[in-house]
Amino acid sequence: MNRQIRLVLLFSLLLTTSGIVVSPRGYANPQPPSTQPAPQTPQGRMLTRLFTSSVVLANWFAPSFLAQVAAPQVQTIIQDMKQQLGPYQGVRAEGTEYVVVFEKGIVPTRLVLNQQGLISGLLFQAPRSHPQKSQDLTAAFKTLPGQVSVLVLENGTPKLSYNPDQPLAVGSAFKLAVLNVLKTQIAAKQQSWDTVLKLKSNLQSLPSGFLHTWPSHSSLTVYSLAALMISQSDNTATDHLIQLVGKSSLEKLSPRNTPFLMTREAFILKHPKNVSLRDRFLAADAQQRQALLRESAPLPSVSDLGSGVLSPEIEWFYTTAELCQLMANVADLPLTQINPGLARPQDWQTISFKGGSEPGVLNFTTQLQNKEGKTFCVSATWNNNQPLEEAKFTALYSGLIDSLSPQEKPAATAN
Repeated sequence: MNRQIRLVLLFSLLLTTSGIVVSPRGYANPQPPSTQPAPQTPQGRMLTRLFTSSVVLANWFAPSFLAQVAAPQVQTIIQDMKQQLGPYQGVRAEGTEYVVVFEKGIVPTRLVLNQQGLISGLLFQAPRSHPQKSQDLTAAFKTLPGQVSVLVLENGTPKLSYNPDQPLAVGSAFKLAVLNVLKTQIAAKQQSWDTVLKLKSNLQSLPSGFLHTWPSHSSLTVYSLAALMISQSDNTATDHLIQLVGKSSLEKLSPRNTPFLMTREAFILKHPKNVSLRDRFLAADAQQRQALLRESAPLPSVSDLGSGVLSPEIEWFYTTAELCQLMANVADLPLTQINPGLARPQDWQTISFKGGSEPGVLNFTTQLQNKEGKTFCVSATWNNNQPLEEAKFTALYSGLIDSLSPQEKPAATAN
């Protein structure tokens, strides 16, 4: 749910976009395509400097960049990449972009220099595996510590699977269930996309998202709330929609998750100061748990929750088979296609994505349709009671998607 700043930067793709964007204004005038090896271009030489120098210096960056991210934070991100993806091996150019190559994977990268040759824009996209057969990637998932589930469907038929029927904690991927119920109720004319709801203070949650910063009584349509719930994983939007569709409808769809938690309730139960409430909740039956959720308790701050694995029993539990079905039910909605997650839009006709993460929990679920009309679902979940090597998991998942794409990929060799 909350995470240290370097992981917010490196893995904002889990909840919002597909990489870190620093000083987006720098991308208004990208450099022309280069046919030179990356280190022979100014951008390539700068990337080489970033990944080979022992210290990242502030005077390499434009003031507009440093106003958003300090040089030591960039150095920490680079160190994390090396730690999780192995030794740095080089940089290569791909059109207007670059690929940073490591022993265990690659990181597509954009870098913009201003007229003074200083870095004004930098984007490290999701790590990807070196090109591999999908079977080899599945085998690599099996070596991860803790519990792992992976499922790849091709036109609804399993293509690859590992523990696809094992329920695991999935973080914000549960929001696919909320969208399923909402879509069903709209089809039955019980709800409408155009209905306007006012934000309520008692439904204010914590990040991800931004609606928790908006004033109470701000007005949004149901469609806007749903779009923010899926594309930005906005927790406050989610809790308003849970109240709208009703917990009983969600519990009917997913009895395993009874009582169905709002994100605000999950944060409260995980708050270290609410250990007594949490212990009573975990010891109670479903009916007693419903009553305990009505007890008044303050919403913690993000800093109250720390960065370690906390109360993993307080979660939403789904199998990858269930998540693929939930995604299939709603993938026709344009709002599921706002955020492509880890798939590259140029490789696919349509992409619907939802992910979820918190310390010890990570899920990606993507439905893809290629230009020939073939449909795939790729869902993978990882749970562990220790911090996760998120870059490794992300690279494996991205590689699995790449292995399904008919597009030819360049060899992952460094200059």
